[in-house]
Amino acid sequence: MGLIKHLTSVEVLWFQFAFAGLDVDVPSDDVTSADTVVSALAAYRETCRANNVIVDDCRDLDQVCQRPVTTPEPLSLRWLLVHMVEETARHAGHADILREQIDGMTGR
Repeated sequence: MGLIKHLTSVEVLWFQFAFAGLDVDVPSDDVTSADTVVSALAAYRETCRANNVIVDDCRDLDQVCQRPVTTPEPLSLRWLLVHMVEETARHAGHADILREQIDGMTGR
């Protein structure tokens, strides 16, 4: 559940706050007793839906982020999309390692 909450936080940070420049609160990726798998997945799906609208409305992959986050130089939507593919894939790999530790089955 922590990986899902982390991805939600990163998606909001990059697409909504940095790229679109929206005045949003970036959600915490801390897991609390109120969190459930269902609520974490719902938040992630809703965030992705909102971010898809932002990307769909952009006609230029070279458009830069409205706000700097990690570097002072402007980062493009093209960079951001590649970064998020890497981020998501990396954490999917982490989830697969955890699953392998639980059930002992090795993925192919």
